[in-house]
Amino acid sequence: MNKHLVNPFLNKGLSFSETEREEFGLIGLLPHKVVSIESEIKRLYERLEILETDYQKCLFLNDIYNTNRQLFFKLVEAYVVELMPIIYTPTIAESVTQFSSDFKWPQGALYLDTDHPEEIGIALENATRDMDVLDCMVITDGEGVLGIGDWGINGVMISVGKLGVYTVASGLNPSRVLPVVIDNGTNRSELLNNPYYLGKKTSRKQGEDYLNFIDQFVTIAEEKFPGVLLHWEDFGRDNAQVILDRYRHQVTTFNDDIQGTGIMMIAAFDKAVQVMEKPFSEQRICIFGAGTAGVGIAEQLKNELIFRGQTEEEAREQIFLVDRNGLVVTSDTAVTLGQKEFAKDSEAILDLESIIEAIQPTVLIGCSGQAGKFTQEVVTRMSHYNELPAIFPISNPTHLAEAQAKDIIEWSNGKALVVTGSPTPPFEYGETTFTIGQANNALLYPGLGLGIIAAKAKSVTNSMLLEAAHAISDWHIYEKAGDGLLPHITQLKQCSDRVAQAVYMDAVKNKLSLKTLEEMPIAITNMKW
Repeated sequence: MNKHLVNPFLNKGLSFSETEREEFGLIGLLPHKVVSIESEIKRLYERLEILETDYQKCLFLNDIYNTNRQLFFKLVEAYVVELMPIIYTPTIAESVTQFSSDFKWPQGALYLDTDHPEEIGIALENATRDMDVLDCMVITDGEGVLGIGDWGINGVMISVGKLGVYTVASGLNPSRVLPVVIDNGTNRSELLNNPYYLGKKTSRKQGEDYLNFIDQFVTIAEEKFPGVLLHWEDFGRDNAQVILDRYRHQVTTFNDDIQGTGIMMIAAFDKAVQVMEKPFSEQRICIFGAGTAGVGIAEQLKNELIFRGQTEEEAREQIFLVDRNGLVVTSDTAVTLGQKEFAKDSEAILDLESIIEAIQPTVLIGCSGQAGKFTQEVVTRMSHYNELPAIFPISNPTHLAEAQAKDIIEWSNGKALVVTGSPTPPFEYGETTFTIGQANNALLYPGLGLGIIAAKAKSVTNSMLLEAAHAISDWHIYEKAGDGLLPHITQLKQCSDRVAQAVYMDAVKNKLSLKTLEEMPIAITNMKW
């Protein structure tokens, strides 16, 4: 078969011109009619609209992705509002759960096995055989996927989906990135008992054996592709922070769950503070859900409060974590290392309503994956203590959200400032149209990655992350009641460019890049596909 039809980066399908068909030896291998890519986009979108479920649409798009990358990305860009929720959150969750059952394509990913560290080098060599440059890897072990838990090797779809968003949002070249999944077994009995599951049917390794494997992977990847951006995604709570801390000062790396979600919360928080007209020193933040994402959000918000003038101790005191045992307190023997910094010297308070009454937060963030936990009583109490309560139920997918935006607006009599994790269509309440901001990390990490790669930054610092958050918040304009606190998905490309510029400039300013500010426009443009 002709390589121009087999290789998804070369294949243009029916859009090969007559000259190209002759040059590449395609005469007789395609129908004679040359179809413009615009016509192909229109035809395929009409086909998509016929499909009944979002997952069916996702499978349809996945076939295009694996045969014709140019057409896939042009199609998604043309219908970004409609298709972003299909190629990523929230439909990606079903792609993960069904990956083994519906397997059709290896997705151009690198599959590693913790039982075979000796294969890391040859596996990476095989996966990158046609690559001269590798800009970014998105790496997962599938233990903590999107709030739906441990899905083992099926988590590869998270890495694939994230990299797809990188290209849609920031233009990162899809032929210079690599999705990676580390098969470390699974603790999900549903997979262990599934005859069609494609991963190892063993329980997960933990501790030094596992971390030694990660060490070997990082070392080999860095040796082969010095400076490659390592983007960690959906690792379990026990490993995510350890891995980030282990490498953050050695290589160019960040964890989207720990750092990215927190950065989006800073952008939303900053805009909410602006709308409230209440100073940062008077903010009290309650984070419902104290796992990897919750602790990461707390850490980033602490950094932001310090940036805004609070001492570290004052910043910590303004942030309250809530887990399955209630308010995180120092007397709780189950407190994790990440939670410990924010644990309070307080008596245990179990239910959320009582916690709100006790601490009277100005901001309530939900990242627990526990549907319906922001009840009418919770919202009513938040509204009692605040003229404009900020309530952010950001758990994904939609059915795991702590509350629905429309309910929060109704229960708060239209007062609440709401941000959600999944898309919410505009709706009316009273005489106001509410457009709900989505805390979609797609507004953050593609621009962050683009800025880091363009600057060839040596590491990813807290300063870069804060500048990324400020770029999102400062760029977005809140004009009237009902407006969203964050940019709309239609502004994805512009937002990504602003983030990339802010990150690039911070890297140069802090001498983490050998580039100059004058080189920035060309450096960023050259990274785009």
